[in-house]
Amino acid sequence: MTGTITAGVLRERAPGERRVAIVPEAVPRLRSAGVDVLVEPGAGQGGWFTDADYAEAQAAVVPADDIRERADVLLCVGPPGAELSAALRPGQALIGMLDPLGRPELVQTWAERRATAISLDLLPRTLSRAQTMDALTSQANVAGYKAALLAADTYGRYFPMLTTAAGTSKPAAVLVLGAGVAGLQAIATARRLGAVVSGYDVRPGSRGEVESLGARFVDLTSVASGAGEGGYARALTEDEQRAQQKELGTHIARSDVVITTARVPGRKPPLLVTAEALRAMRPGSVVVDMGASELGGNVELSEPDRTVVVEGGVTLIGAGNLPSEMAGAASTAYARNITALLAHLLRDGVPPDGALPVDPDDEIQAAVVVTHQGSVLSSSVAAALAAVPTVGGGA
Repeated sequence: MTGTITAGVLRERAPGERRVAIVPEAVPRLRSAGVDVLVEPGAGQGGWFTDADYAEAQAAVVPADDIRERADVLLCVGPPGAELSAALRPGQALIGMLDPLGRPELVQTWAERRATAISLDLLPRTLSRAQTMDALTSQANVAGYKAALLAADTYGRYFPMLTTAAGTSKPAAVLVLGAGVAGLQAIATARRLGAVVSGYDVRPGSRGEVESLGARFVDLTSVASGAGEGGYARALTEDEQRAQQKELGTHIARSDVVITTARVPGRKPPLLVTAEALRAMRPGSVVVDMGASELGGNVELSEPDRTVVVEGGVTLIGAGNLPSEMAGAASTAYARNITALLAHLLRDGVPPDGALPVDPDDEIQAAVVVTHQGSVLSSSVAAALAAVPTVGGGA
């Protein structure tokens, strides 16, 4: 080890965000890799991690201004605000789930500040050696689990079949739309709670995963296959979307609970449940839209972080940030992702100058490094920036 590097953990400023980038148990592992840790007071309180916990783990608890000034690397959960981005020093690094595809103005600021921005939400899930760094997967697991619990808590009847002296209650019929990580976890959790579960995904290859969890796979004749590259779903045509919505409506109407999980980074999520389908559901039914965001949701009428009872008596929950509702578990998993990434970046030791080493030829770094030394290195982000009109520019 030829040097040390200082990582700073700031309290998340986004409304409702309770997670923290590093938990106390991760500090010793970072220190063994040559990383000193600074933590803002109260940064972990949303997950019940106290300042004393961090101090005991040998992190320094210091004011936010000191962290911004002293840290070589700033660690965060969500993207920082414009003020923090504009204050980044040349060569200072920023690591988090930065949503660069949806925030081109921040990317431009990071490049102008000559900061190194590294976004974990760009990590391809097809890189098997990067699985320990896969924050999207770790957070989706938490979200899928919480979505099933939230649905069960909101639904006014039992999830399992119960036979009592007062009679027998039938199990809830749960439909999960999307069989990615979050969807599969929602299916597994709803099954553990005793519901009769069905799952749908536009990718036919998901059938085996759904059925392995004891759920029934929903076949649609309107969309033969929506499988795309790298195991992800492709974008459906407008005709395919309309046909999909119409056929799904029949299955939705028979369900007591529907959980939707389809999200597309930086783009509007696909509409799976129409207002007409909501009206066809029985009063007392529950719909949890995990795709809800400022860009829209999987469910017509849903809004992020808002629960409403729509006409007809269906409770619609716009659940855009469920991992924050389980901040302790989500932060612990996320801290392991961050720690694994830093260990990869520092695998050859910490440089004497304390700067975070960047190797664009490394396939993991080529995917996640957004900006470095004034340039936008990510090809996908560069393409998104090129599509953004400049101020005063022509059509």
